[in-house]
Amino acid sequence: MMLSQRAVLGAFDDDYIGLSKGSLSLALILTRNAASKQFPLDKNSFVTTKGGQVAGLGGGAVKKILKDHGIERILSSEGGRTSRGNMERMNAYINVLNDLHSHNLLDLDAAEKYWVERAQAYFDALPFTFKLDPSRSLRACVRDLLAQAVKRQREVSGTMYAGAVMQHLVGAKLNVITKGSIRHHGFSVADAPSNRSGDFLIGDVAIHVTTAPGEALIRKCQDNLSSGLRPLIVTTEDGVGGAKALAKQVGVDDRLDIIEIEQFLATNVYEWSTFERDARQTAVRDIIDHYNKIIAECESDPSLRIEFDG
Repeated sequence: MMLSQRAVLGAFDDDYIGLSKGSLSLALILTRNAASKQFPLDKNSFVTTKGGQVAGLGGGAVKKILKDHGIERILSSEGGRTSRGNMERMNAYINVLNDLHSHNLLDLDAAEKYWVERAQAYFDALPFTFKLDPSRSLRACVRDLLAQAVKRQREVSGTMYAGAVMQHLVGAKLNVITKGSIRHHGFSVADAPSNRSGDFLIGDVAIHVTTAPGEALIRKCQDNLSSGLRPLIVTTEDGVGGAKALAKQVGVDDRLDIIEIEQFLATNVYEWSTFERDARQTAVRDIIDHYNKIIAECESDPSLRIEFDG
């Protein structure tokens, strides 16, 4: 019994494509080009006139296909390098398309959407990158990292990447300070609606990490004060002003500390490295290593990992 088109493509995907940008680019281009050809497809019509190369491979062609589906990201600047492997994949894929067509199961629009979904899965699986650029300030490097999380958050609705990255970066820094003695929670286990005093509790300090401080958080800080704890809010540059205004409204602005996360991280890196250039790289790498360990232990999404580019 013939499987559905999606099942057939899935099996081909497992055997030949996977989350490889070059192979995905090839599948996207072949699927788009097949729409302008007669069936059964002739493999020779997908090869350059000189032979030995798949015709139409190029980053611009892939970019256009993805853009047609609302994806602005770049999958591959080359669109899949020409290789013996790509020729084998092309031949196998043409066989799949012809077989689907012969069984009256072929829907090229649906096939293209399948490969676009797989391209999005490739993007979603990519880790964030922290680039320690000596020509830029540490705060700017942290800001660039958080900007990646915000951008992905816009592309993948329903997932608060920026908040998760912030929480676990703060946790990583605290791990370095306490030599791993603090307890970590997954980002979805927010402290505001729970009975926990904050995202982290160290000594008498309740630390709250958030991209957008709100009234619920300020109430939590008031509860901290009533319990004899000192609340500390770590937030974004934009969040600092909002948190201060809310704290002032309820008269606790002089009883809690509000720190912008870029400063929170950069200051310690300078201190730990004793302001030595070579030591800064080690200090940043240490934080990233602790961060990735927390992600592995507390989160189910590996794309939250950070690659260090020193």
